[in-house]
Amino acid sequence: MEIAIVILVIAFIFIVRSIKVVPQQNSWVVERLGKYHSSLTPGLNFLVPFIDSVAYKHSLKEIPLDVPSQVCITKDNTQLQVDGILYFQVTDPMRASYGSSNYLIAVTQLAQTSLRSVIGKLELDKTFEERNLINAQVVAAIDEAALNWGVKVLRYEIKDLTPPKEILLAMQSQITAEREKRALIAASEGRRQEQINIATGEREAFIARSEGEKLAAINNAEGEAAAILAVATANAQAIELIASAISQPGGEKAVQLKVAEQAVEAYSKVAKDAKTTLIIPGNMTEVSALVTSAMTMIGSVGGKA
Repeated sequence: MEIAIVILVIAFIFIVRSIKVVPQQNSWVVERLGKYHSSLTPGLNFLVPFIDSVAYKHSLKEIPLDVPSQVCITKDNTQLQVDGILYFQVTDPMRASYGSSNYLIAVTQLAQTSLRSVIGKLELDKTFEERNLINAQVVAAIDEAALNWGVKVLRYEIKDLTPPKEILLAMQSQITAEREKRALIAASEGRRQEQINIATGEREAFIARSEGEKLAAINNAEGEAAAILAVATANAQAIELIASAISQPGGEKAVQLKVAEQAVEAYSKVAKDAKTTLIIPGNMTEVSALVTSAMTMIGSVGGKA
């Protein structure tokens, strides 16, 4: 009975040591008598008891690795505190087991040295603008060396870039000055545009006023010319009518009577003015001579007509 129990215990130990179940996204490295033998894939695997042993267990998942913060010197000799995170994955379990004593430390140290090298080639202002370039160059530098460790570097991301307080104050002052400069330029451009608009408006208003004055002068001149022409036409027509009337029978006597009436009326108006001294002709024949002279002029005008 005791022998059976011992045999069962030994059989159980053999089964336990010979059967291995590897989880998904994992790989176990098997050594046979101290030498690398194989890498177990996920699922059920069998080993030779007491000869084969699982020496290393690796996760094939993507691993985020926090790279400790460090001080880097830029191209323009400015200290910069840089903090980042590295993402990598084990692609070759055998190399990850024997390529380095500790691939995590190796990748971390290589990330720090590569970052210092990349930062040292850039000026301070460029380090804030070229984050993608820095990340790409760090990944390229680490990935080339990490192949010997069975590790594939996927990406590197800078979490924080912190310059010294003095540099931060200087940068803030520069940003403030730049914004004030832009505000002054915008204000001056606004005033310049305002003056241009005012000058353009005044010029257009002056042109409009001059055009209006020009049209008004033309209209006034045309109106005056039309009035003069109308008066002249009326006078001409009146003279023609008078000449035509004179040529009619009894016309001259009517004209003589009209002239005599106007002469008497003129003398009466002068006599009414107290300030005017009236001189009456001594010989009334002079009045008749005045009428005769007027008739002669009218007759000459009528003959020309």
